[in-house]
Amino acid sequence: MLIKCWGARGSIPVSGREYDKYGGSTTCLEIRSKNDDIIVVDAGSGIRKLGVTLLTEGKKDINILFTHAHWDHLLGFPFFKPIYFKGTNIKMYGCPFAQESVRHMIAPSMAAPYFPIAFDNVAADITGHDICREPFSIGPITIHPILLSHPNQGIGYRFEEDGKSFVFLTDNELSFKHEGGLDYKEYLEFSAGADLLVHDAEYSEDEYKITRMWGHSTYKDALNLALDAGVMTFGLFHHNQERSDEALDNIVEECKRVVLEKDSFLDCFAMYEGQEINL
Repeated sequence: MLIKCWGARGSIPVSGREYDKYGGSTTCLEIRSKNDDIIVVDAGSGIRKLGVTLLTEGKKDINILFTHAHWDHLLGFPFFKPIYFKGTNIKMYGCPFAQESVRHMIAPSMAAPYFPIAFDNVAADITGHDICREPFSIGPITIHPILLSHPNQGIGYRFEEDGKSFVFLTDNELSFKHEGGLDYKEYLEFSAGADLLVHDAEYSEDEYKITRMWGHSTYKDALNLALDAGVMTFGLFHHNQERSDEALDNIVEECKRVVLEKDSFLDCFAMYEGQEINL
């Protein structure tokens, strides 16, 4: 299983020299199975560059999994170039929650007067698949969904292939239980023993005094989950839009100090745009 990060920023895309290392694009991950099945997680602004790459490679069959319908996870979809080419087959997966279907969750991102091309007028063959609780498979990868603790609800995923596992829990508030969210113990059990856990780590403890109930975790809460779950590697994710490279480096160093104090072998880092991880 190959995992590539095309966007790790939260809430809104950012640009500037202070963001060169970790990048400014919002959530988008690409997962390739051993059979080269393509799984995309979320359509934040990072999906634009991914789309160009897939066209260059001549890829026609694409699976897109959505975590939820907040704008920073959808805003790149209208700029995902494969949707404008005939012969492209896209399967969209997600839990629609308040919407009628996953299709109804995505289509408004291209509705007039906000975008000139309607969802129903794209050239690709797009089908929607509603998934909320039951495991399903894409090629040799088995995918387990889990409900997130986030305003308006969301869904996380555990990907498993050949004994390797990757857990992705962005936009998940560990210290507050939103409607539809689960208890800490359930996220612990879901993440247990994973080779890689990528978790929302947007806020510092001081920031969280103001942002509690906004749907995101502190990096210390996310780190504690990784330690408690006994995962092998932990990636901080959904970086705050104001968080510079230097500030993120300092957070990573602090997390590493905690890991040493706990006598843990956990490998801790902040996810960055362009990063590739092979499990």
